[in-house]
Parts: sequence; C-alpha cells; structure tokens
Amino acid sequence: MEIILKEDIIGLGYKNEIVNVKNGYGRNYLIPTGKGVIASESAKKQLAEDLKQQAAKIAAAKAEAEKRAAQLDGVELVIPAKVSATGVTYGSVNANIVAEELQKKGIEIDRKIITMHDIKKVGTFEATVHFFKDVEVKLPVTVVAEEEPKQAAEEEEAEAPAENAEAKAEEAAPAEQAAPAEEAKAEEAPASEEEAPAEA
Repeated sequence: MEIILKEDIIGLGYKNEIVNVKNGYGRNYLIPTGKGVIASESAKKQLAEDLKQQAAKIAAAKAEAEKRAAQLDGVELVIPAKVSATGVTYGSVNANIVAEELQKKGIEIDRKIITMHDIKKVGTFEATVHFFKDVEVKLPVTVVAEEEPKQAAEEEEAEAPAENAEAKAEEAAPAEQAAPAEEAKAEEAPASEEEAPAEA
C-alpha cells in the first residue's frame, strides 16, 4: 500500500515522501502512530499543495542539512576496541559509539540519523549519516585492537631493563678492577712495617 510519511523514518523514507509498504506495517503501525497516512488521490493533491507552499522552507532545511554534512568532509573514525585473538570484538561498535566519537571531534550528530551494521571485528566499515532527503554522508569507521599500543609499551619496557643491566655491568667492571689494586696495597703495607725494626 502507498503511504505518505508524516515524519522521517530512517530506512524507509522522509517526511512528505510517498512510500510503498506492506499492508500490515501501514495499518498496524504507521497510520495508528500518526507517522503516515494512506496516499489517496485527495491526500496526494493536498500533499502537492502543501509542498508548493513549503518549497522555500524545504529549500532552507536542505541547505542547513548540506551545511551540517560538510562538517564530515574528510572525517574518518578510528575506534579502539577490545578484541580476541581471532580479531573479534568483545561487544560491538554501533551507532551510539559512532555518535560519541564524532562528539569528541566537536561534531554533534543525533545517533538516530546514523545507520550501520553493528561492527563485531577489526577492519574498516561504513556508517551512513542521513541529514535530509538526498543529503547523506558515508562515514568510514575503522575498528582497531586497543591492545596494540599497550603491547608496544610493554616491549619498550622489556628492552629498557636489558639496557640498564648492561650499563650496570659496565659500571661494576671498573670497580672490580680497582678492588685488586687496593688489596695489593694492603699486602705491601705490612711488609714495610716488618722491615723497619731490622734497620734499627
């Protein structure tokens, strides 16, 4: 059945758009909740009249959407996540997390206008941000294992003690060389004391 949408419904269509849906979905959900009306001939004529009157308003809304979409030009998200040895994430990266990461960059995006498959492994994926009809942005989302930086730090720490051990060994060597010299002096001293009475 044909339905005229009364509001944006991600994955289906935008406000004032005519869409084809299953009868049950239209009669049991869209119409009762006020999200759509049956696209009868009279309703279509009314829609055309409304769109004509709202043309300027729609153009302004689209321009604003394009302005917001421009904020995402060149933006790529790299999201660290805990992963298993097989590269599978513990938990999934979803629209909520993408919205949070964008917020960290100073870009406020409602998670409800972001569509994507939940990401459950490392790799590069894509999220779509729906700003307005015909104004959508494909956003690259790369998921990496967050353990990688920690492993690098651990390797550096492992190398550091080895270098310190070598330095300590080098410092200890001169001390050990000096020790026999002091022992030799200690042995010579008593000999001179024993010779002194003989001269007297």
